[in-house]
Amino acid sequence: MGADIQQVGDGIHLVHGSNTNWVILGEGDAVTLIDTGYPGDRGLLLESLAAVGSSPEAVAAVLITHAHTDHLGSAEYLRAAHGTPVLLHEAEVPHARRDFLHQVSVGTVLRNGWRPGVLPWAVHAIRSGGTAHVPVTEPAPFPSDGPHGPAGALDLPGRPVPVHTPGHTLGHCAYHLPEAGVVVSGDALVSGHPTSRVRGPQLLPDMFHHERERSVASLAVFEDLDADVLLPGHGPVHRGPVRDAALRARERAL
Repeated sequence: MGADIQQVGDGIHLVHGSNTNWVILGEGDAVTLIDTGYPGDRGLLLESLAAVGSSPEAVAAVLITHAHTDHLGSAEYLRAAHGTPVLLHEAEVPHARRDFLHQVSVGTVLRNGWRPGVLPWAVHAIRSGGTAHVPVTEPAPFPSDGPHGPAGALDLPGRPVPVHTPGHTLGHCAYHLPEAGVVVSGDALVSGHPTSRVRGPQLLPDMFHHERERSVASLAVFEDLDADVLLPGHGPVHRGPVRDAALRARERAL
C-alpha cells in the first residue's frame, strides 16, 4: 500500500502513515517536513516526498512536534544521511537525544489492554518500531528570538510558527501557518486514534500524556489561533474553526 497523501493547501500536504501523520510544506524546490512517522514508515516517508515532487536532499529542516518514537522515526536517518537539521522546542531537545523518555510504557499499555483497540494498536506499534531506540544525535532548538523561544515564523518553507503546547510532552509544539489558515497540531489535539472510540477533535487517551492536566490547559492555546484547517498527528484532516475544535476537545476531556 502506498502513502496516503492529501493536499490541503498550496504546497501543504498531509500524509497518513501507519497510524501516524506527517506534513510536507513545499516552497519552490525546498520543503519543510513536520514529523517523520514510525521507524517502519521510512519507505512511506520517502515515497511521500517523491510523490509531491521532492526528495530527502530537498528537505530544508525536519520540525518535530514531540519526540515520541512514532513521530521521530526517521529524523536521525535524514540528519545523518543528508545533513538535515532537526529542530524542536528547547524543552524537547533532550527528549529527542533520549536523555530521558516520556512515552507510554509497555506495562501501562498491558494494563490498559482490556480497552477496545489497545492490543491491536500495540501490536502494530511494535511491528512498526514503536519500541525502537531512535535518538537524534544533534537535535537543535528553534532559533530563539525572545525569552520564550521564537517570536514568529521560522525562516523555512511554509513559514511555520512554532506554538508551545506542553502536556503530552514537556516541549510539545504545534505549528501555525497563519497565511494558509492551517494548524499542524501533533498530539496536542487529534481527530482520532486506533485506541479511541471517539471521532472528531479530542485529546489522546490519558495513558499517552506525560501531564494530562497541562494537555487540557494547552487546548486554550489553540483557541487563540486563527485557522480553519487542523492537521493532527493522528486522525483525518479536520475542517472548521480550530478554536471550535479545541473547545470540543476540552468538553470531551472534562
